Amino acid sequence: MKYTCRTFGSGVVQPFNGSAYYLRSNCPFTLTRFTHNRVECDITALRGNNGLLYQIEIIINKIRTIVQYGNILVEKKSVTLPYDHTYQHIFQYGIYTKLKSLLLPVSVTWHSVPGGIDTVRVELDQELSSDMTGLCGKQNATGGIATPVCRMFFSYTLDCLQQRTPHYIQLCEENIYSHENDTYISCSFFQEIVQECGNGSHVWNVWRDMTGCPSQPCPGDLVYKEQGAAFVPSCSNPNPRLSNQDLTSSCVCPEGKHLINDRTDGFHCVNVASCPCVFGGRIYKPGDIRNTKCQSCVCEGGKWHCSENVCPDRCLIEGQFVTTFDGKQYVVPGKCAYVASQVHFSHHTNIHVALLFCWYLRYSLCHLLDHALVFWQSSVYVQVQTSFGMKIQIQMSPEIELYITLPRNHNGTISGLCGNSNNDTTDDFSTSSGIIENSPHPFALSWTVGTCAVNIPSSCSNADNEIFADEGCAVLNNPNGIFAHCHSHISTDHHYFQACVLRTCNCGSNLQQCLCVALDSYAKACAFLGVAVGDWRKATNCTLTCPKNQEFSYDMKACNHTCRSLAGPDPRCQVDDAPVEGCGCPEGTHLNQGDVCTPKSECVCHHYGGTTLPGPVVIDGRQCICENGELHCSKDCGCRNGKVCFHCSEFPVNTAQKTCDSLSKPLGANVTCESGCYCPHDQYEDHHGNCVSLNDCTCKYSGKVFSTGQRVDTNCKTCTCAQGQWHCTAKPCPGKCQVYGNGHYQTFDSKWYRFDGHCQYTLVEDYCGNGNGTFSLRVESVPCCDEALTCSRSIVMDLQYVFSVFFLASH
Repeated sequence: MKYTCRTFGSGVVQPFNGSAYYLRSNCPFTLTRFTHNRVECDITALRGNNGLLYQIEIIINKIRTIVQYGNILVEKKSVTLPYDHTYQHIFQYGIYTKLKSLLLPVSVTWHSVPGGIDTVRVELDQELSSDMTGLCGKQNATGGIATPVCRMFFSYTLDCLQQRTPHYIQLCEENIYSHENDTYISCSFFQEIVQECGNGSHVWNVWRDMTGCPSQPCPGDLVYKEQGAAFVPSCSNPNPRLSNQDLTSSCVCPEGKHLINDRTDGFHCVNVASCPCVFGGRIYKPGDIRNTKCQSCVCEGGKWHCSENVCPDRCLIEGQFVTTFDGKQYVVPGKCAYVASQVHFSHHTNIHVALLFCWYLRYSLCHLLDHALVFWQSSVYVQVQTSFGMKIQIQMSPEIELYITLPRNHNGTISGLCGNSNNDTTDDFSTSSGIIENSPHPFALSWTVGTCAVNIPSSCSNADNEIFADEGCAVLNNPNGIFAHCHSHISTDHHYFQACVLRTCNCGSNLQQCLCVALDSYAKACAFLGVAVGDWRKATNCTLTCPKNQEFSYDMKACNHTCRSLAGPDPRCQVDDAPVEGCGCPEGTHLNQGDVCTPKSECVCHHYGGTTLPGPVVIDGRQCICENGELHCSKDCGCRNGKVCFHCSEFPVNTAQKTCDSLSKPLGANVTCESGCYCPHDQYEDHHGNCVSLNDCTCKYSGKVFSTGQRVDTNCKTCTCAQGQWHCTAKPCPGKCQVYGNGHYQTFDSKWYRFDGHCQYTLVEDYCGNGNGTFSLRVESVPCCDEALTCSRSIVMDLQYVFSVFFLASH
């Protein structure tokens, strides 16, 4: 039950209980003052000479809010709406403005007009103690002067007010006296009475014509309604969950239309199909497509409809900062040797990757028991590509950093610092002994190799370094800086900025170099999503110097840029991983012996037995010539049935990988080349002995041969043959969403995050932009007197048109 106290017109006061009375004064007066649960509330007002309220002062829990005309000041600072604070919200509520306390069951609503405030309401959600003071608890009665408009108006309210009519006529006459020409004074009085009587009364539809009170002017396309939605449906929130208590005098869109989110060019209303979408502060029209590296999204009816996210799971180890495959971020406690990730597949492939931190030496150890392609992608990065799709990027200088990418739909068992890649962050801290730890330090220590000392500072201990780090890392948060283009894709507020400050502050000697390494981490994260931030190194004094005649690039590729690549198909061109920066050869040149970039006419030729200089040469008894990095020799193999001759002396082809069956097997430790007849380039021998393309390769299961596209159902998975390998999909698993404490949320996909918003939020619903859903669950935190804590949580649930409220309070 709600208790309402109102003051309106030139001095009418309707207390919480009892009859209304009239009090005219231009001295400050207290509407209500009380203490509830040790929280003080004091609401005072001051009326001007024109009869309208000049100022309202609201003090709740020592937070002072002052309203003067259309200006709102909180703790002497001007605020704009909506205003969100731990203890209170201030927002537009129809044609009114409302302040809602989160500590007390009280709200204050007012209506501003030219010259002041004509109406103020104080609402209580429950009856409070009897020690409440102020005009809202008083009653009074005085005489008045007869006014014809008052008599006429109240002749239409007999069905509503009944025996109280004479009392209200007296209030009306006292209110208008000496303000006969001020419509704000009289009309606010009449409107309050009409709202009290409701839309079932005779006065509802005739009072404006009778009194000459105009309707509230509305901006743009909005139209006025005596009883409309307090929160106007908009393109971003087309179906606000409203109760009967959220109906009030309001400016709303015409029926069937919604308010556009962008109000820079006025309050315009459109059909839902014409609603724009917003991303990264930019407005997109319906039908616009936004493409990223991981997915494609199209704007439809104000909502983004996106394809499946195709980006693979990726683990980042950057200094002491780790991001697991499932996205959990933490800090390791010491500069030790750790098992970053170990993978066990069903075909007994074992991977062991260790990252070693030392005071003077940092390096990465990669032990691969089976075939993998390892090469320098640039002067800074080593690239590793495994036969089972795992990709590893190792930054070798100036500090070691490790990036591990797993293949999509992998079926391996994964463990280590990088977690287990199961889309569930709750078990990422699984130790080497199999138990799940609650904090990162004991978890990380369980994966150390040898002894380990906890010696990485968790805070900055050098004041000068801290000043340098704060100033240098501030470029990450600059809304107009070089990194601003990426802010809408990756936030810098928490992880990246704090990591930058900590890494730079605790640097040994070269602070600028440590700063550049930390800034590079954010730039790489943006590049992985396909967002190019520009020449950030030049903008932050972090430029790299390249050796000899090499040049720098933010997307350096070794593919076909070495003299060795001219000897045959370059396997490095088959590697598709995140862009890396570094030095390499300019276009049209190739890296030759001595790390010098030369035209291909000066390239040496690489073959199975070594290298040879440009010109004629005899190899294996055959006449050959080295020209433009390629070795041309006489051929005579006598191949039949479409197969061609391969000479290992020309270039080391892995002949063991020329069959469809070999595509699913790991690469050997070394390139296996045996001269002879094999299927041509880009073709493979299938299980029937025919040469086919990669897309036509066959698969084998339980002794049977299957063609591309055929499916097999096994072990609750559906497996499809494609390019000589089985690609399996599993049945979906159920999920759980939860919230606890001061804004700790877990999504249905087991992603934990923290959001300390103070409004009411939709936790889950199945309406999804339309009106035919079956349930909606909303939550709102209720803080303690200590604003850093949450004492309880309000839960509102709509279930098949049944409205239920559950309020969970701690005692």
